[in-house]
Amino acid sequence: MPVILPKNAQAVIIGGGVVGCSVAYHLAKLGYTDVILLERKKLTSGTTWHAAGLVGQMRSSLNLTQMVKYSGNLYETLESETGMATGYRRTGSISLATNQERLTEYKRNASLAKVHGVDVQILSTAELRDKVEFFNLDDVVGGAWIPKDGKADPANVAMALAKGAKNNGVKIFEDVKVTGILKDNGKVKGVQTEFGEIKSEVVVNCGGMWAREVGKMAGVSVPLHACEHFYFLTSSVPGLGDMPVVRVPDESAYYKEDAGKILVGLFEPNAKPWAQNGIPDDFCFDQIQDDLDHCMPYLELAMSRVPVMESLGIETLFNGPESFTPDDNFQIGESPELGNFYVAAGFNSIGIQAAGGAGKYLAEWIVAKEPPCDLWDVDIRRNQSFQSNKTYLANRVTETLGYLYENHFPYHQYETARGLRKTPLYEFFKERGACFGEVAGWERPNWFVPKEMIGKVEQKYEYSWGRQNWFEFHKLEQQAIRETVGMYEMTSYAKIRVKGSDAMDFLQLVCANDVNVEPGKMVYTQWLNDKGGIEADVTVTRLGVDDYLIVSGTMCLNRDLHWLNKNMPKNANCSLFDATSSEGCIAVMGPNSRDLIQSLTDADMSNESFPFANVRNIEVGMANVRAHRITYVGELGWELYFPIEFSSYIAELIESKGEEFSLRQIGMHTVDSCRIEKAYRHFGHDITDEDHVINAGLGFAVKLNKKPSKFGKLIGFDAVESKKTSGYEMRVMQFLLNNPELMLYHNEPILKNGEIVGHLTSGTYSHTLGAAVGLGYVPCLPNESHNDILNAEYTIEVEGVIEKTQVSLKPMYDPLNEKIRN
Repeated sequence: MPVILPKNAQAVIIGGGVVGCSVAYHLAKLGYTDVILLERKKLTSGTTWHAAGLVGQMRSSLNLTQMVKYSGNLYETLESETGMATGYRRTGSISLATNQERLTEYKRNASLAKVHGVDVQILSTAELRDKVEFFNLDDVVGGAWIPKDGKADPANVAMALAKGAKNNGVKIFEDVKVTGILKDNGKVKGVQTEFGEIKSEVVVNCGGMWAREVGKMAGVSVPLHACEHFYFLTSSVPGLGDMPVVRVPDESAYYKEDAGKILVGLFEPNAKPWAQNGIPDDFCFDQIQDDLDHCMPYLELAMSRVPVMESLGIETLFNGPESFTPDDNFQIGESPELGNFYVAAGFNSIGIQAAGGAGKYLAEWIVAKEPPCDLWDVDIRRNQSFQSNKTYLANRVTETLGYLYENHFPYHQYETARGLRKTPLYEFFKERGACFGEVAGWERPNWFVPKEMIGKVEQKYEYSWGRQNWFEFHKLEQQAIRETVGMYEMTSYAKIRVKGSDAMDFLQLVCANDVNVEPGKMVYTQWLNDKGGIEADVTVTRLGVDDYLIVSGTMCLNRDLHWLNKNMPKNANCSLFDATSSEGCIAVMGPNSRDLIQSLTDADMSNESFPFANVRNIEVGMANVRAHRITYVGELGWELYFPIEFSSYIAELIESKGEEFSLRQIGMHTVDSCRIEKAYRHFGHDITDEDHVINAGLGFAVKLNKKPSKFGKLIGFDAVESKKTSGYEMRVMQFLLNNPELMLYHNEPILKNGEIVGHLTSGTYSHTLGAAVGLGYVPCLPNESHNDILNAEYTIEVEGVIEKTQVSLKPMYDPLNEKIRN
């Protein structure tokens, strides 16, 4: 039967799973009275209907934790509002550890939970026995108990949200397939369906495992892919009761009560991608063919873990599809490719847990046209366009499904779908002992096996919460940067060229610092939002009167391009293009860097001729190089830029002269540790869009008195001016542990006079300073003096133990910048 659809709407939501229903519900709550939700078949018929329904309290960041806590609170109240039960109960959850490394992970998570206001208790094996009477705990060394974790009925949650949405004016249409996305001049204008067009200024892709295909219709990359997802169901268990959810990550399994039976769900490594050639058009409440051979190893572990299962037998083996993403984080936010086209999809089996909060946050984002808080971990702009390639995704999701239950060790690297983006120096570094990591698809050396050990030591991570196998190699690299000279590649860093007669005025609008400098000068700057939060942290180089180069973090390319395009005035004579892959870059850093480079060029590299933050075109051997005197490691040094095909020649030339200057190859872990020693901020960790630039200690890079842009005041001007008057609310401090044996990574709680006041945003081991060092925000009073701040007692909680620490408001390494400007 043809469906008669409205011709217009304020917003159109594509997809009637729990997330789409939540977005509709929350848009209506925020006053959107004309919202349409379109479902290709029936509500919940994709993944929602067979979801596990686990609703945990804890995620890896404060904002994501608040998101899922909101979900639980919402599901508790929906029945009173809508009359529909959600089945939500706070049963609590237990995670069992069968080894000390896993228990260490739980202890660290429990410490972070205190910052987030979540009750997480570390229990001994004896304490666990009373809570999980059916479980064999013979090999268990401890566990984590979260009393307020819960579970819900997924389909009922979605239907309650749908009813709440309809009660507030949302129109829901089932059996309506979207066949196209209408767009004009870079913005979405509506949708095409099999029953006609609907014009709308906002379209939200909540297509679940179809979201990638919906994105393709819009020209938007939505990296996700469906996997086969299994669970077992036993026959009824007498006396089971409402047991807590039990996770045994070391065995890739969770257990929950389901109508008096035990349900065992799997998050196995080497998962099976599904529907690589497309999801069947008639898919609706369907199951996938089971695979007992694939599941049998985990079933055997489950029967050993819960011995009663052997006598009960397995009543059901269920296999249903669920979508997963390349990094195990969901996709949310406005797409960088098409204005007002939003996405909420790819929830990696936490869809019920996240849906309530994700719908709220995205609705607020749509209404305000900006995210309600820092959501960079899940922001769709973090992705690269190649990541929606189906072959890439089919390879990667075999790993990401199981990674949810892996031990989340620091420095973890995915092993699947690797080797896509290699610079010309890949083999050069590999032969010299590199162990590669991957960021945005780029293969980058993270650490090096020393020359004399190549071939004797495997260039591979051995993960641990303690000192990993490259710890001593890292020491040698740090010593080289600080005492002699190191070389590392920066080709993967995002590079954006801004050209045109209005380039300077446009950048004056978005850059907090003054970029109206002479050609050949570099400027360190932030881009601010209207609240003074930091949208980007970049260097800007004026290459010519109408030609600028922006260098940013590898992951930030699409985010930065989106911000620039979004804020470019319509009448600006200005163009942007991604120059990342056109230029190679090698950094040469350390006290001997000047002498090393001077040995390769006739150009005068002296401080008088080539001061800090200057750029020169020089000849290095037979190559023409653009040398930028700048640093992210806190040492004298240069970044050398050149056409990418010159990479091998220049690297080999530098190395040929390097021995006499004690040159060493440097990995990205050492770059990161050096920047933390110097208290340099890192976007996404230490600074985000909700961190005010003044609180972040970067006010020196904001010039309110600069020549105004012809396009208006600096974005964020009023927020900075107000903050300079009102004073600090937070200060970034540096912390150095007294105990040199411990490790810091980030997220460890900060205590001031015995009370938790924040957490570390960055952490590393400093061989230079002799212990682990970190950065973090500490609240302060607007007129509080440096002495008052520093005279408090500060400690850091590491794995549940309070540790003494030294603190500083200035960098502990080279606080006067003497080494940089030498």
